[in-house]
Amino acid sequence: MTMGDDTPVVTSLVLPILIRPILSQLERRDVVASQTLRAALTKAEQTHPGLTFDLVMGIIKKGDINVNMNESILRLQGAATDSDLIEYRLNRTEDAFQELNKKSSALKRILSRIPDEITDRKTFLETIKEIASAIKKLLDAVNEVVGFIPGSSGKQAVEQRKKEFVKFSKKFSTTLKEYFKEGEANAVFVSALYLIHQTNQIMITVKNKCE
Repeated sequence: MTMGDDTPVVTSLVLPILIRPILSQLERRDVVASQTLRAALTKAEQTHPGLTFDLVMGIIKKGDINVNMNESILRLQGAATDSDLIEYRLNRTEDAFQELNKKSSALKRILSRIPDEITDRKTFLETIKEIASAIKKLLDAVNEVVGFIPGSSGKQAVEQRKKEFVKFSKKFSTTLKEYFKEGEANAVFVSALYLIHQTNQIMITVKNKCE
């Protein structure tokens, strides 16, 4: 079993990106069972963060399966639906909030392509340009939303999240430079997952301060 880095960021993404899409498929066959499991796992994860990750890793270990969870979760991000990622979606109808929804989804969707494109240098370089553009558009969208947030403490909270996002964006850029020198793909997967996590944190903070 190959895990790569046991990062907290991966544990936080297992429930929305891996488990919920499976439950959505189950819902077509048994709505009650799917909803019961969804509610139970969500509550369990809130009470014991990382529980669903431990469950999945226990199954993988039992089956003696070789899998890089960083790569797998990153790839699966692209297939996750809005309903799977409901806590990272804003409900406000104003254009600024809907635009932030679009830009956050767009960035995560591009990042999810990395595992499939990283071995093709020409394609990957184009993807890197797309990521850089998506990061800028996301930050612009965050700036537009800040004006709607009531109170200075709420604005400061979002600004702090934005600073953290910028920090991890710079780390991602550094990791890419190292990849082209050393060829360590897993480090890129981990860095991309951190960017997804930071994007989610922005969305959660805006949601908490505005809804």
